[in-house]
Amino acid sequence: MKSGKAIVIMILLFIICVYLSSCSPQQGKWISVKEQKKIQKIIFSMTLEEKASLVVGTGMYIQGTEGSSNKTLTEKYVSGSAGATAEIPRVGVTPMILADGPAGLRISPTRTDDKNTYYCTAFPIATMLASTWDTELVCKVGRSVGNEILEYGVDVLLAPALNLHRNPLCGRNFEYYSEDPLVTGKMTAAMVKGVQSKGVGTAIKHFAGNNQETNRFTVDTIVTERALREIYLEGFRIAVQEAQPWTVMSSYNKLNGTYTSESYDLLTKILREDWGFEGFVMTDWLGGSDSVAQMKTGNDVLMPGNQNQTANIIAAVGNGSLDEKVLDRNIERILNIMLKSQRNRGYKYSNKPDLKGNAKIARQAGADGMVLLKNEGESLPLAKGIKNIAAFGNTSYEIITGGTGSGNVNEAYSVALVEGLINGGYSVNKSLKDNYTAYIEKAKAARPVLTGLEAFMPQEPVAEMEVSAELVGKMADETDLALITIGRNSGEFTDRKKDGDFYLTDKEKSLIKAVSKTFVDKGKKTIVILNIGGVIETASWRDMPDAILLAWQPGQEAGNAIVDVISGKVNPSGKLADSFPLVYDDVPSAKNFPGVELANAPEPPAGDSGRGSLGLPAKAAEVVYEEDIYVGYRYYDSFSKPVAYEFGYGLSYTQFEYNSLKLSSKSFKNKLTVTVDIKNTGKTAGREVVQIYLSAPAKKLNKPAQELTAFGKTKLLKPGQKQTLTFELNPMDLASFDTDSSSWIAETGRYIVKAAASSRDIRQTAAFTLDDELVVQKVNKALTPARAINTLRP
Repeated sequence: MKSGKAIVIMILLFIICVYLSSCSPQQGKWISVKEQKKIQKIIFSMTLEEKASLVVGTGMYIQGTEGSSNKTLTEKYVSGSAGATAEIPRVGVTPMILADGPAGLRISPTRTDDKNTYYCTAFPIATMLASTWDTELVCKVGRSVGNEILEYGVDVLLAPALNLHRNPLCGRNFEYYSEDPLVTGKMTAAMVKGVQSKGVGTAIKHFAGNNQETNRFTVDTIVTERALREIYLEGFRIAVQEAQPWTVMSSYNKLNGTYTSESYDLLTKILREDWGFEGFVMTDWLGGSDSVAQMKTGNDVLMPGNQNQTANIIAAVGNGSLDEKVLDRNIERILNIMLKSQRNRGYKYSNKPDLKGNAKIARQAGADGMVLLKNEGESLPLAKGIKNIAAFGNTSYEIITGGTGSGNVNEAYSVALVEGLINGGYSVNKSLKDNYTAYIEKAKAARPVLTGLEAFMPQEPVAEMEVSAELVGKMADETDLALITIGRNSGEFTDRKKDGDFYLTDKEKSLIKAVSKTFVDKGKKTIVILNIGGVIETASWRDMPDAILLAWQPGQEAGNAIVDVISGKVNPSGKLADSFPLVYDDVPSAKNFPGVELANAPEPPAGDSGRGSLGLPAKAAEVVYEEDIYVGYRYYDSFSKPVAYEFGYGLSYTQFEYNSLKLSSKSFKNKLTVTVDIKNTGKTAGREVVQIYLSAPAKKLNKPAQELTAFGKTKLLKPGQKQTLTFELNPMDLASFDTDSSSWIAETGRYIVKAAASSRDIRQTAAFTLDDELVVQKVNKALTPARAINTLRP
């Protein structure tokens, strides 16, 4: 009997462990009745001063700057963490340690008087993870990140970031996922579930309308309610309702006239009432301007926090302008999360996460997120006879693992492309390597050393090395193949530029042209590797090389992951989660990004945020989203605009056939099931990303030509092998937002379902009808712009 009970207990424990580590939606209330009573007891016992200290962070410490106040607390717990909530031992309140970031945990790798190291894994950037179209893999990455958060003693990761890719010049697009809200939301939910399966929290950010770095502290984002609901808030809604992140971080910008951290419409009406968010909201660091207004609107914690905010909150309660019950409400939300934290539960941190195992996950995610843009004459994978390679381009030797700022990671090592080639059994031409190494070292030595906030900002890249025709000819004679790596980096505080960033420099184009021509004249191939964090122009030079591999910024295992793909060890299965336009002016937001500075307007006050003490720019500015819902492929497809590479595009070393698209019904009643067969008809095992688009009737509301409504990825299919993928459409998948009624509605008429390999490679179609208009959900009237917007229409 005892052995039988033991077996039952073991099975139950196994089921619980599988559930906790799974990517299934987490449901049910977080806090038990016993815990609720404990929270109320704590709040009742707190003084007003203690309450004010808990809703204000403990300060910020930036290495290399004077006057930072948080050094003692962050050094006590986790050096290099971004900030913390207060600890109040008298009433049993433990601190929560908060740390960046979107591509892996960001903390100091070394500590004073400590010989140990605290390196973290640099994972592929979010844009690359989205290019995998594989939510299970992204959840797996999340579990690895969560392992490091847990074992290093951090409570909440300040990530994932999920602002939409409105414009390719946004400096932090690498931290974000996609131009599409469905992909964005699903990837975010997968990451949140993975991280939080380890008993630690996330802060999804930046909520909302934070789609640029220019004037990010003060810009007023002016956008229609419909575009907000369908495009800019939808990813957040999916993440909240599918994954319940512990926290949400409000953004810096204003949204239709009000700072997001001071917007009751955004933080209460939408986030909590419409979506059912259960955690707490924190500001971005130094965000907003009015601590009392932030308390009232439901921004529960002010980060990083300063004494002026605490004093102003205490004074407001004293003079009656802030009800103490508001503080109690906010504190209850904070304590709900605190009780879940491993620090509060007494977890013994090992400071020894599984860095070796996590690096393997990073390598897999890097390889799976690469997108093969061109492969003329089956140039890839590399033929068996190719061994000696000429590696051109600075970033062949100085690989870019990820972006700068809070999205950076202090990893123990990174694998350059040339190192990955050697690891993969190839040889790299030594004389060319020596030339590049000497050139790069000399250029870097001439740079000034950056400290403080400057160290957060992206540096000007080292100019591409001049390569003579003689040297190119010599390499064509001595080597079997040319690789050219083009690198780009970006980060916080500044947006990208068109010239020399979105567009290649003259040196880069000349390099591609000279190498491609010289090598082809010798009967040899040229492969371009794009080691970039965001969309660039390709149309003017893509015909020159034989193949183009979009390697993004693949994290610390970059070189190994790239070689896994070009060698054929991994068949590329990534597809674009962004459109690549022919030229920048084709981007629908090109005319109004990043908005305008308002010359005659007064400088926006920093209030008690603490921003003013750092001398950060504060110019009144606004940006109007005139393109409305027509972002990315929604614009290009609706307006029949040609692109260089469309949304969802990506080549493979094999081919796939789509057959037998079937709908469970010819009319929609509550839900509808879609199935499609995918067969590998080529000679190499591979995986295919299947995209389901929906074209809806446009009677009452104008609609994009088509919208992504579901996606999936096959298992590894052997040649000749087939798999049936199943998708379920629910009423929300059919709906558009009707501003007049503040409702999500699905119009009557004929809907076209498209099974596609990309937004412009439709393989199978089917249709169903909706006989009666559906009001899917009535929501709060919120975030109405104060003025009319001249929006784009087909």
